[in-house]
Amino acid sequence: MEKKIDNNQAPAELTFDITDERIFHHAVSFGFKGTLDQYNEDTKALPQTTEEETIDKLHRYLNEGGYTEDKEYFARFIAQLDASSTQLGGKEWRTFEVKKRRSNYRMGHGGKAVIALLPAMIFLILFTFYPIINTFIISFIEDFSWARGSGSFAILNYFRRLTEISNWQTGTPPPTPNWGFANYAYAFQDPSFTGAIGNTFILTIIIVPLSVIISLLIAVFLNSIKTLRGFYQTVFFLPYVTNTIAIGMVFSIMFSHESGGMLNQFLGLFGVEPQHWVTMSASKFNSGVAIVVYNVWNSMAFKILVFMSGLQSIDKQYYDASRIDGANRFTIFRRITVPLLSPQILYILITSTIGSFKMYTSVISLFGRSADGAGSFGGSDGLQWLTVVGYIYKNRDSRLAIASAGSVVLLLIVLVITLIQMQVSKRRVHY
Repeated sequence: MEKKIDNNQAPAELTFDITDERIFHHAVSFGFKGTLDQYNEDTKALPQTTEEETIDKLHRYLNEGGYTEDKEYFARFIAQLDASSTQLGGKEWRTFEVKKRRSNYRMGHGGKAVIALLPAMIFLILFTFYPIINTFIISFIEDFSWARGSGSFAILNYFRRLTEISNWQTGTPPPTPNWGFANYAYAFQDPSFTGAIGNTFILTIIIVPLSVIISLLIAVFLNSIKTLRGFYQTVFFLPYVTNTIAIGMVFSIMFSHESGGMLNQFLGLFGVEPQHWVTMSASKFNSGVAIVVYNVWNSMAFKILVFMSGLQSIDKQYYDASRIDGANRFTIFRRITVPLLSPQILYILITSTIGSFKMYTSVISLFGRSADGAGSFGGSDGLQWLTVVGYIYKNRDSRLAIASAGSVVLLLIVLVITLIQMQVSKRRVHY
């Protein structure tokens, strides 16, 4: 088909590079339409429009962007874009192709995933993986101590320490750090560490089931009422947004041994003498009661929130069908609510167990601080309810390698318990 456009006024030497990246993107902005597949094939289809409209639009846009050539320039440019079937004389455009320079590199899905995950991975590496690896290395180095100028890298500190000892000139050099299991042996031979493991297990066995059962019952109750539901949800959610130390101070006043203490006042109604709960004179049983009550109350807010979200996702048709069959409320709770909430219950059990094994601030907030600054855990020696994390904090300054060994043991305990829970849940959890 003969092209009907007058290019006599255009300079004869005028040429155009239609593969130019800048020209391509300018041209695309004037109506090139196409699917992603067409784009990948480096083709674009221009919708039906007149020659004058397209030239005017292109000229106006490029002129605003700093291009000052006259309209004939753009007419010549558009004419060269035509490969075979552009009809200019009839004032109607059909199709034409623009060849875009193809890049040799195309990012795959893996590269895009790396870019998306990179910020989170940087934080995980710096604040999660690196501390775990560093602690693991320190736990196997006997007589570990920090060398000047080695930074926080344990392996670099080890070699720096060896260099210092080999170059020691005056006095007695410090002991040479060696690799082994001496730190673990010392920890398991330390009565404080074994006692801390026992205390942590006792508190976990009592607190986790008790808090889960109470939270589930409260969530079911809140889900069944209509009046003041939002008010009650707010009341039960307050502990989650309140500082742990502040709550512990309030509970320490409630458990005061004086007659003005709220718990002692309540027990006095039944003729019970005032008891010591959170003082140095308190028995281990009384101190344990205070710890359990405080932790159960403090941990219920998050559990109630999770259970409430699970209850609201249960289809009401299950309850309607069970009522038609004559099932009572306990049967509905046992046969419908609990099985359908099993994923949330498993999640709460795992997270509560991990949180209970990391118990530290909730104990020292009740008993205050000790002479070493790590916090008191009750009793005359401040070790009555010492937890594993408390043992780690008490040794992190003077015996860092021992504290690291205790941290690794705690990690392994939590890992084993979590794996057991996951295995048991395969037959109990209904997704």
